[in-house]
This record gives sequence, C-alpha cells and structure tokens, in this order.
Amino acid sequence: MSETPQEPLPVPAAPVPPPRQTLSYLHRLFEAHGLSPKSKLGQNFLIDLNLLDLIVRTAELDKSDAVLEVGTGTGSLTAKLADPAGVVVTVEVDRSIQPVAKEIVGGRSNVRFVFGDALAKKSELNPDMLSTWDAAAKEVGCTRKKLVANLPYVIATPLISNLLIGHPEIERMVVMVQWEIAERMKAVPNTKDYNALSVLVQSVADVETVRKVAPTNFHPRPKVDSAIVLIKPNAEKRAKVGDVMKFRIFLRDLYVHRRKNLRQALVGWPTGPREKKDVDAKLAELGIDGTLRSEALDIEQHLRLAAVFG
Repeated sequence: MSETPQEPLPVPAAPVPPPRQTLSYLHRLFEAHGLSPKSKLGQNFLIDLNLLDLIVRTAELDKSDAVLEVGTGTGSLTAKLADPAGVVVTVEVDRSIQPVAKEIVGGRSNVRFVFGDALAKKSELNPDMLSTWDAAAKEVGCTRKKLVANLPYVIATPLISNLLIGHPEIERMVVMVQWEIAERMKAVPNTKDYNALSVLVQSVADVETVRKVAPTNFHPRPKVDSAIVLIKPNAEKRAKVGDVMKFRIFLRDLYVHRRKNLRQALVGWPTGPREKKDVDAKLAELGIDGTLRSEALDIEQHLRLAAVFG
C-alpha cells in the first residue's frame, strides 16, 4: 500500500531588500513622514549603496553574530545587517525617525530596537543597550559580538573607547567615523594626530582604514571627510596592558600636559616618585628620555610609564 505523498513544507519568504537609499529617495521619505535631518544629533545619512555593502562585507557576518548598531537612522544599514546576522540590536536617539526605520526594516524578526542614547554619560554606556544586546545574543544563540555602524560623529570617540575598555568579548568593530578620528586611532608617535586615543586604541586592538569617504556620499553633506574603519580587539595586546580602565585614566591625565616634557609633567604626579631627582632616576631606569613629550612615546613606552606612574 503506497503512502500518500506529503505536501512540501512552505519555504519562508525571503526578506524584502531595503530600498536604494538615494538622495531623491531620502527627500521623498522625509517629506512623506514630515521629517528633516537633525544636525544637532549628527544625522548624516549614507546615500551610496556600494558603501553600505562595503560596511556589511567588512563585518564578515553570519548567524553566529550578535550585531550592535548605533545610529539606526532610516534603517537601511540595519536591514542589510539583519539578513546575514543572527540578531541586530540597533540604537537610535531620535524617536521621530522610529516609524521610518521600522518600515524599512520590515518583517525582519531578528532586529531589536532600542530608542535612547547609546551613552548614559561620556564615560558610561547605556545599560539598557548593553542588556538588550546580551539578552538578544543569548536568545538567538550567537557566539560572537560585533559593532557595525555609521556612527554619529558626536559620540564616536567615547563609544569606541568605552566598548574597547569594558567589552573585550567584541570580535570586531566596523564603523564610519570622521576622518580626523580615523587618523587619530592609527596615528604614530611624533605626528600631529597622535594622542591618548591613539595609544588607548592601539594598545588593545589592531586598526585599519578600509575606505576614505567624501562628504558627497551623505545627506546632508558633512563639512569633513569620513572613513570606514575596521577595529579588531587583540587579546594578546590587552593582556600586556592589564587594567585597561586604569591605563585610560593615566593616558587622559598624562595628555593634559602634552606640551610639557615628561620630567615636567610627572613631577608631583599622584602616584610614583614625586620629586624631580626621583622622577629623573625612575625615567632613566625605564630607559625613557625625560626631555621628550608624551606624544613621542610608542605604545610600549607608555605601558612602562603607566606601570610606575599609573
């Protein structure tokens, strides 16, 4: 007796591709919703589909990835991230754009919206954002975390710094930032861009500029160039630093005096030797020239200095 053939299970519909975010499309979209870009929030929307695709490719996403996106905007990048990723937690401070983002993201059930500021304060990340990211990763069974975002310029530095310091589990960051910030993150000693951010980022991660991006690729056009940057946290480097938060505080305080030489900056320092002769002796012991400024030191020299004065 032959069995009755069973009907094949229905194949789930593929997600509808997000609209091509061109300048004319954005004009129509904002007009339909009665919106306009808010410069005070640093809203600059990408209008080059190739750059959106480049960001997604650089992130190297698959279903094991829990992605954090800061700056949902219209949701065009969000939708592109959601298709290959396990889950996307996307954060947007502008509640007025919420209907637009949800419309473009459509029925993608692996997107979690958080409407609020990504920063609780300059040195602290929004705990709701972090708990949502953790819960979403656990719920979906993701084993990797990544930050992928066209970041609002005003929060790029504190966001990247705080994530690097407090969340070593992040596998990679692919971010659009102001060109000046990109240059600082990978700057070398004795250059104008080298500062505390350069030292902090390079002490715990590997940094690469993927693409320089002109203002014409955004609406509205920013006044400066941007860059897509790949940041890969490096566990081996981090182990040499030890207490990364303590190192960050040391760098912040040291670079307040960046125009002074090391001897001048470190005399009277709260920790370590305080007298000039003792500072000179300790610097000589560390093999560091006290007449140099902090911006002349490489990462290893900063670490040696922090071990005594940090």
